[in-house]
Parts: sequence; C-alpha cells; structure tokens
Amino acid sequence: MNSSLWEDLREQVGGICEAACEILYGMSVYEWVRECQKSRGELERLFVLIVFGELLGVPILPPYYVLRLLPYVVPHVEGWKRSMLRERDLTDLFDQEIG
Repeated sequence: MNSSLWEDLREQVGGICEAACEILYGMSVYEWVRECQKSRGELERLFVLIVFGELLGVPILPPYYVLRLLPYVVPHVEGWKRSMLRERDLTDLFDQEIG
C-alpha cells in the first residue's frame, strides 16, 4: 500500500512538471517554432514549384533532375497543387502575418 502511494505521488509530480514545461515552452519559443514551420513550408513550396513547375505550366529544370527527385516528392504533390492554385487575396496575407 505504501508503494502505491509513492507511485501516485510520483505520477502527480510528473504531471505537474510536464504541465510546467509546456507552459514555459508556450511562453518562450512557441511563436518562434511556428514562424520556422511557416518559413519551412514556404521554402518547400518554392522548391517543389521550381522542380515540378511543369505541372502548372512553368518549366524550369530539365526533366532528368525532376525524375531523380520524383520518389521523394510524390506524397506531397496533391497538397502542393492545392496550395499553389488556391486563390489568395489581401486578407490572407494579413492573416499569415498576424496568426
């Protein structure tokens, strides 16, 4: 019975420590991590546009290099096409800057 009391106490302290770590993470680096993820996504979209621009009618690289990179990009092509062809307006740009 004494060991179960210690186990419960250990679980509660662990939960409190985990919550404190998440709060500190949110207060310190969360915004920076989100900005890095956004910039990474933008760079990935730009890279795929350069490599597979022919899908949208923008031929940039010779087909040899495109075929070498094809296996790595196939899972992301549908989402990329949707994001590139999505109509954007001025409010989308402001939303990206604020949010």
